[in-house]
Order: sequence, then structure tokens, then C-alpha cells
Amino acid sequence: MKNQQDRHQPKLKLRKGDLVKVISGDSKGKEGKITLVVTAKNRAFVEGVNLVSKHTKPNAKNTQGGIVKQEASIQMSNLMLIDPAKKTPTRVGRRIENGKIVRYAKKSGETIKDGK
Repeated sequence: MKNQQDRHQPKLKLRKGDLVKVISGDSKGKEGKITLVVTAKNRAFVEGVNLVSKHTKPNAKNTQGGIVKQEASIQMSNLMLIDPAKKTPTRVGRRIENGKIVRYAKKSGETIKDGK
């Protein structure tokens, strides 16, 4: 049996900085920008989506302590890129342009600029 590190990671269609829409789950319909992608677990953190309550102890940063709302990761399969041309969710394809692999929106055919 191979180690988990030896397994091939599939190329992800979404990247940090992309504007996405949640297509399923508790946060369905919400939109936000991807802040972090965890490729090993196939999950992403999206601004304002999948908020959870975390109980914190008082510390130097937060002298009160208490309950803090923060974003939790969401499965990549529950996210869909928002087409830059049509402003609607779209699937993402990959093609070669000028010798480089670029991502494009399948709805409009338009090339997707890196969100970073």
C-alpha cells in the first residue's frame, strides 16, 4: 500500500483569489473570494462562507475571550467559479494558449485571469 504522500494530486480548477459561488451545503448561494486552498484535503477557505463559532479563552490579543465567528474550510466540489464575463457560475476548462496552459470559463469561452 502506498503512502498518502505518494498519491497523485489532481489539478484543481480553482485558485486563491477566485470569486466563487457555493452550490451546495448550509452556505448554498453565498459568494466570496477564495483566501486559502488546501490541496491535500481538496478544501478551500472562502470569505464570509461556512462561518463557525469558536470558543476562545482570554489572552493578550483578546482580553475578553468568548465566542468568535470564523470561516471554516469548504469542500472544493461545493464551489463553482463565477464567470468574469457573464457573472454567473461556470465550469472551468484548461487549454493551451501561446505555449502556456490557461484556464477558461466554459460558459463564455473567456480566459480567466489569475485572481491573485
